[in-house]
Amino acid sequence: MKIPPETVQKWAITISEQINAIASKYSGAVLLQKKLKDVEPIIRIEDVDGARLVLEFADEIERMLGSKMKSMKVSLKYTAEDADLYHEYNASLQFDYFNALLVNTMDEEGNFIELGGEFPLEENEHFNKLSVNTLMSDIQVPTNVYNKDPDILNGVYMSEALNDVFIGNFQKDPTLTWQYFGSSTGFFRLYPGIKWTPDSNGVVSFDCRNRNWYIQAATSPKDIVIVVDVSGSMKGLKMTIAKHTINTILDTLGENDFVNVIAYTDYVRYVEPCFKGTLVQADLDNREHFKLLVEELHVKGEAKVKKAMKESFRILARANGQGSLCNQAIMLITDGAMEDFQSVFEEFNWPDKKVRVFTYLIGRDMTFSENVKWIACNNKGYYTHISTLADVQENVMEYLHVLSRPMVINHDHDIIWTEAYMDSVLFKSKAHSLLLMTSVAMPVFSKKKETLSHGILLGVVGTDIPLLEVMKLAPRYKLGAHGYAFLITNNGYILAHPDLRPLYSDGKKLKPKPNYNSVDLSEAEWEDTEDNLRTAMVKGKTGTLTLDVRAAVDKGKRPFFLKNDYFYTTINETPFSFGMVLTRGHGQYMFFGNVSVEEGLHDLQQPDLTIADEWTYCETDIDPHHRKLTQLQAVVRYLTGKEPDLECDEILLQQVLFDAVVTAPLEAYWTAVDEGMESAFLGTRSGLMRVIRYAGSEKRVGKRFLTPVDKENLFTVDHFPIWYRLAAENKPGQFFFYVPHDDINKGAQKVIVKWICCNVTVHRSTREILMSILIHLCFSQDVNCYLVDNNGFTLVSKEKGDVGKFFGEIDGSVMAQLLKSGLFKRVTLYDYQAMCKNAHHHTSGARPLFSVSHRQKKVELMQPCNTEYPGFMYDTSIRETNSIIKCGRCQKMFVLQQVPNSNLVMLVVQADCDCILNSFEHNATVKCNRMKSQKIRRRPESCHAYHPHENAKDCGGACGIAVSLTLYFICLATSLALH
Repeated sequence: MKIPPETVQKWAITISEQINAIASKYSGAVLLQKKLKDVEPIIRIEDVDGARLVLEFADEIERMLGSKMKSMKVSLKYTAEDADLYHEYNASLQFDYFNALLVNTMDEEGNFIELGGEFPLEENEHFNKLSVNTLMSDIQVPTNVYNKDPDILNGVYMSEALNDVFIGNFQKDPTLTWQYFGSSTGFFRLYPGIKWTPDSNGVVSFDCRNRNWYIQAATSPKDIVIVVDVSGSMKGLKMTIAKHTINTILDTLGENDFVNVIAYTDYVRYVEPCFKGTLVQADLDNREHFKLLVEELHVKGEAKVKKAMKESFRILARANGQGSLCNQAIMLITDGAMEDFQSVFEEFNWPDKKVRVFTYLIGRDMTFSENVKWIACNNKGYYTHISTLADVQENVMEYLHVLSRPMVINHDHDIIWTEAYMDSVLFKSKAHSLLLMTSVAMPVFSKKKETLSHGILLGVVGTDIPLLEVMKLAPRYKLGAHGYAFLITNNGYILAHPDLRPLYSDGKKLKPKPNYNSVDLSEAEWEDTEDNLRTAMVKGKTGTLTLDVRAAVDKGKRPFFLKNDYFYTTINETPFSFGMVLTRGHGQYMFFGNVSVEEGLHDLQQPDLTIADEWTYCETDIDPHHRKLTQLQAVVRYLTGKEPDLECDEILLQQVLFDAVVTAPLEAYWTAVDEGMESAFLGTRSGLMRVIRYAGSEKRVGKRFLTPVDKENLFTVDHFPIWYRLAAENKPGQFFFYVPHDDINKGAQKVIVKWICCNVTVHRSTREILMSILIHLCFSQDVNCYLVDNNGFTLVSKEKGDVGKFFGEIDGSVMAQLLKSGLFKRVTLYDYQAMCKNAHHHTSGARPLFSVSHRQKKVELMQPCNTEYPGFMYDTSIRETNSIIKCGRCQKMFVLQQVPNSNLVMLVVQADCDCILNSFEHNATVKCNRMKSQKIRRRPESCHAYHPHENAKDCGGACGIAVSLTLYFICLATSLALH
């Protein structure tokens, strides 16, 4: 059949007239335009000076981080070291303390159990509504550490002095969060005190000595080669213990460290062949990858340790210029060493002994213990014997004490800052466990002269800083619709970035991705193909860069092209660099309007108005009395003089008052309009929103839309709403229509209508009206009619299930023709933070060409991967086309007509000829090169690998060095009793 193009053109014009009339009526756009015209004389527009702004933001961040660092450095460190200096160790000390696991626990008779006394807890807004005790700290001890061991009791008693310091710090700076002391003996003093929750088996696995802040503060960066014996003698429990030992060592590494793992029998093999002969950065991604491969190790053959040791030394020798350029160590895990290996050390390590060798004898058999100990003691290492799984943790920790000796003897208190992390082990509540933080920490040493050469590390003091609070210091309203700010580490890893997606859905649960804190800046800013931005920031430079970028919103489905100006600088006294983006056009200017406080206050308190609660209009976290105030409540109380002490952003307040006055007439207008819509809303650059609901929540199709859980459609710290950003890129004065993501495939009958003028975005309508118009015009059974938006998504179709779908999924043959003729252009996009189905460590996920969804299907085991996926954009210069597609025995005709004054096209397709198009596929891959890549990084400034006064004779064994004959015999007797 023939579809007359002139008829379709008439239909498109009719639809344009009717939908624009409806949109204009319900949005109140004309009224808003008039109001803006009236106030034009009092509006001034200013250029945004990005170079100045980035330095202002960086100074604010530097001051904030510096205050946290000062409270830890000045008071906590000195108090802890002085407390130890004047504390005399008492092996028979009896001392009750508040054990975080046991507090507030009673026995059957109603009495508090030992170490579990009454410990008042109160819900606290500042600590994410957790129940805490701000008057006291308490003590957490891992299950595998005896909570009344003399070392624990003496350490807890000594560190009681920190209580007053914690409280004093919090009173001086109420924005402080968690303060803590992690002891080298295993206990963890946390302020404010909490009730600790064990896992489902009643076990407390949290060990502060395994946390990144502890390890980084306790040791300098290190290059580690883990060498494991997988010969036949290691079968059964021995291999299980060996694997656990490897995993525990891996857990002690951070992103400033480098590592590899090799296994040996009578030959040497790398557990990851991709990493042959090199060291890789010990970031979370690589560590987890090693753990998966270690689980697959199997035992067979005869052990030849000599070859493995030679290969390990070669790896470390080749690391020159690539690794940490600081400490180097080999960790040998075996049940015995029979060969003559002295020649290996003579060739590779003596006399300088630059590489320390740590040995772990696995199993109960002590036959080769002297050999294994000899290796460690003659290479400045440490020997331990691990006979059970319970022995692993404590014995692995010994190597950290050895590596810390040069730093301790020198008394170098290096301050460290960690990468971004979530502590789901420490905090069980979802709000807290999924909160990205950085920690600032420093080591605490024994100052007692008699133990100076032993370099005794007492522990680490530190405090946490939520990164969300840091990023609030770069206010969103100053950056425009598409602008944003971000932070990276000295390794180029992202601390904060609006495109960082650290979580993925595992069923109904949100979980951190395995590589959530090792996402490189180049994986978010992938248009920077030469790494110019990344390199400059990692090197700590200040500067600017301009890039043409492909951005995407609405779950990555809707691409648009932007020209971004990047401004960056370093944050002094930290390893971090700060960057911000201003987009040409919207990001270049800010406009200001003056209204009186009285006039603005009246309109600000209307029931349809809200402001962005994640933004900081007024600082409510300084005074505890202000913490329960919403931002709107705080603004009103400040402007009315009820809370004059509040610190508020005067520029932002002036903008929000102006917007409240300008948009005030819409409330009355919307209220007077007869029902027929579901909701109407608007948003402004100051984070102000007006929303009116025409239907109750039970009747609304979009139940989540514009609710607090619908973050993508609200003003947040990271971004402006999706609808605002789409409207900002739309033709000025023209309505924009689309289906919200959450309504796809849910039988939704609604469409978003938006209009933008002077950064004010408006409105929403229902799909039913569009459907009735389309059915009235396109009633024939011989044709299918569609309204499709500028990104190829279907707004209206006879089939409800088509709504929200990409048109290529409905009719691939027509979409292929539209792409071929250039009406729609394919835009290639990338996602370097995707999660793909795991297929034996090498993923290959495939998708049809005309499916723009790049989310992976939920499976039990997912792993990070890189994906390439398409977006589509309509060429607005082409107003109409028609074509015939040959489909085997039939022909299919279609006509496309642009719907004037909108972002829509009308497609009329012949219905009686079914064309099935074979889809094409492409892969999502996990690349070896990414994991072992050595991008430019800024190494930590300090390194403590050597000290001439170090007591290297303290190298493990039954009792280490003999302090006295009496102690020697006590140790010998204990050893004999154990064996």
